[in-house]
Amino acid sequence: MAIWNLHNSMTAYLLVAAVLFGMGVYGLITRRTLIGMLIAAEMILVGASLNFMTFNRFAAPDPATGQIFALFIMAIAAAEAAIGLSIVIAIYRHYRSIDAEDVVNLKG
Repeated sequence: MAIWNLHNSMTAYLLVAAVLFGMGVYGLITRRTLIGMLIAAEMILVGASLNFMTFNRFAAPDPATGQIFALFIMAIAAAEAAIGLSIVIAIYRHYRSIDAEDVVNLKG
């Protein structure tokens, strides 16, 4: 398979989506700061969105289905980023740190 025919291969798209999802899961597990965890969660959502778009392009009878799912995922990612950053700012103001181990002392 030539390099210029990879855009017609479902396997190439699924491989990229799996790599993004795996990097996101690895980052979510290994990161110590809340900002790093937020970025890793965004990578997980990008991998899932790419997966929906891949199946939309190669397997779905209706071409709009995967695009609608991807738009919903983008809206959820934007809301998650806004709420997550506001929580991180509130935690930083209280603890003067964004390290996840410092947040263990929260009471609620």
